[in-house]
Amino acid sequence: MSAAPVEHLVLALSCPDRPGIVHAVSGALAEHGGNITESQQFGDPSTGLFFMRVQVETRAPRQEVEGALAAVAREFDMTWKLDEVGRPVRTLIMASKEAHCLVDLLFRQRFQGLPIDVVGVVANHPDLEPIASFYGAPFHHIPVTKETKRDAEQALLNLVREHDVELVVLARYMQILSDEVCTELAGNVINIHHSFLPSFKGARPYAQAHTRGVKLIGATAHYVTADLDEGPIIEQDVERVTHADDVAEMVARGQDVERRVLARAVRWHAEHRVLLDGQRTVVFP
Repeated sequence: MSAAPVEHLVLALSCPDRPGIVHAVSGALAEHGGNITESQQFGDPSTGLFFMRVQVETRAPRQEVEGALAAVAREFDMTWKLDEVGRPVRTLIMASKEAHCLVDLLFRQRFQGLPIDVVGVVANHPDLEPIASFYGAPFHHIPVTKETKRDAEQALLNLVREHDVELVVLARYMQILSDEVCTELAGNVINIHHSFLPSFKGARPYAQAHTRGVKLIGATAHYVTADLDEGPIIEQDVERVTHADDVAEMVARGQDVERRVLARAVRWHAEHRVLLDGQRTVVFP
């Protein structure tokens, strides 16, 4: 009789910090033939929470491993998720007219192993349909006006449910999601903001930065919440500028930072490296 195939799993968890958590988790995995290939932990003294990410190889049936971990989770009051390492996360990308973030994500997904399965591209303008078509991603044009916003968001939620979407990425989608949508999709929507938050929120941040005479511009990827541009930050980066750079040059440099920051945030989320810690995140590299 041939041996069962090896499964490579990833476990991400958080719980109130107390002694014995690592021992209990590693013990449960070891009892089911688990060989831990990667392990990271962090205890936050300011919130009293403990965070852990573990990759493990095992031949035990997935259901048995989940059962063992569920018992540990009940004992330690854990929030946890077990998944297959590298499984593409079913993702819906939303955009408007600017193409740089959408193109970058689709390129990385196809050619650089970004672990997402793009089940569709939603845009409130038709401009980006050729790009989605080139990469074989279904394109959904959902116009948004003040009068149609509610219907447009219902169409979005219908797509999320129909395609079992796990992650929504706002790749320069220039619309504000309602509180209801933010609540329903909480923790599963990532936005790229073209500013190093909390500076220069709102519209035209590069023009604001130019007026202020800054020497650094940046971008911020964060989870979306009902509070505009206030969600937990996943990743940030900056680019140096000088007095000689005009707004157009700053926009071009900023777009390059935006696409890199968003791609890193999406990868880390898909690899279960990001855990929520109140209004902050723990990101295991």
